[in-house]
Amino acid sequence: MSQIANEINAEWLQKIKEKIEGLQYGTVQVTIHSGKIVQIDRTERTRFDKLSSRPLSAQNSYSVRQHK
Repeated sequence: MSQIANEINAEWLQKIKEKIEGLQYGTVQVTIHSGKIVQIDRTERTRFDKLSSRPLSAQNSYSVRQHK
């Protein structure tokens, strides 16, 4: 592999590392076309403590009972 190719790979690896750092829940997706990385996507999820919020179905059933 040439020095230029190594530098390009090092750049992409650094970008991927940056996307992963600090990610607690989510995905990092690398898109490759014709053997070359063309895109990096990061999707981050936020999780809520089960005790601090009720599920949507519990909220709906509560409001229905409240209106009876």
